[in-house]
Amino acid sequence: MADTDPTGPVMDRDEVDRALARLGAEHEAVETSLLALQDHAGRRLLEGARLTGITEERWTATEASITLLWTYFDAYTDALRTARDIRSRRRWSSREDLVELTELLRGDSVTVAGGVVATANAPTLHAAPGRLSERYSLATLVDRMNELYATSLDMVVAADAVWSALPARIDLLAAELQRTSRLAHSVGVRPGEHPAGDDLERITRTLTRLREQVVSDPLAYWKRAEGSSAPGGGRPDTTVYDREARALEDVRREIDAVLTVRQDAEKRIVRLRDVLSRADRTLAEARTARGEVLAKIAATEVPVVSGPPTVLQEQLSTAAEYRRRAQWHRLSPLLEALEQKADDELLRARESLTAVTAPLAVRAELRGRLDAYKAKVARHGLAEDPVLVERYEKARRMLWSAPCDLRAADRAVLRYQQAAVEVLGTAPRTPGQGVPDDRRGPGA
Repeated sequence: MADTDPTGPVMDRDEVDRALARLGAEHEAVETSLLALQDHAGRRLLEGARLTGITEERWTATEASITLLWTYFDAYTDALRTARDIRSRRRWSSREDLVELTELLRGDSVTVAGGVVATANAPTLHAAPGRLSERYSLATLVDRMNELYATSLDMVVAADAVWSALPARIDLLAAELQRTSRLAHSVGVRPGEHPAGDDLERITRTLTRLREQVVSDPLAYWKRAEGSSAPGGGRPDTTVYDREARALEDVRREIDAVLTVRQDAEKRIVRLRDVLSRADRTLAEARTARGEVLAKIAATEVPVVSGPPTVLQEQLSTAAEYRRRAQWHRLSPLLEALEQKADDELLRARESLTAVTAPLAVRAELRGRLDAYKAKVARHGLAEDPVLVERYEKARRMLWSAPCDLRAADRAVLRYQQAAVEVLGTAPRTPGQGVPDDRRGPGA
């Protein structure tokens, strides 16, 4: 027999022993992996689940791949057992044994039924259709088993990862959703009556549908990591879950605001009554002051003072009714709007009072300036000056008579001030008196 054949040179005893040791280690590793896959929690869940969509399609193919894996493994085990039996016949293997071992260990010596391969429909196999059997070398068989194991494990790990992550989180969010819904119902936030109630109803529908889809089709919620070839390389897709969790958090904040309204409603309504009452009193004071101004001041325009807006009082009564009926979701926006309007109304009333009493303030300023210059003149001993006396009396009659013409009175005070400055400028200095300086005088 020739020293070579299609499988290459005939192996010697050392090469055979090394090959058997390597193949034995590979056999043990493959067996460990297959048993781990068989006991994987994700595989057991997939076997008992009612699957749909992409998960159903991939699990059908994966089940066939796992079946083919065991077929390959059994064939591999039989071939390895045969090789070991041949090697154990003699301590020193004969040439015929070595030729047979070389063919078994290196050649296409493993036969797999073609029907099994066709049934598995594994993408890594290239069996010709209609073939009764396929022959593989042990090395090729190991490569095929590794490929099938990687694809099967990838599918099982992905489904298990989604099932381990999403359903539990959805259940926790659903429990929080129920608590929030009960709280919302207690404060009057209901579907069809408040946007937050509609949001709660939508979130409930979405979470129910999401859980059903995750349980029946977990691979639809698996996001593979780009560039990763390792089995199970990726993570669960939580996009829908995260969106609904954020929406529930928004609803929770809105309900907290409504609860705050329920706790502070009475205090806020009392404050609103007080603000509106002060605005009414200020407007009443402005109307009274306007009558006084019209009676005491002539030749001036006094703005009209409007009455208190009845619409605010009506809205305040509505707010009190909402509080009495515990309609907190309606009371909350109404109170916010009313508080702003009440503050604006009080500011408007104060501005009206200031505008109405402005002529009286001008008259008071003119009176003060006139008396200040009279006192200044008296300090210099010039109070009896006839010009000053005449101009002072004229200005005083205008300022202390009713109605007072402010424009004429202002001119009269100015003439008295000018006369006082002229007299003080020509008066002789006496010891202890400083130089007159009108810039430092009252009303300058």
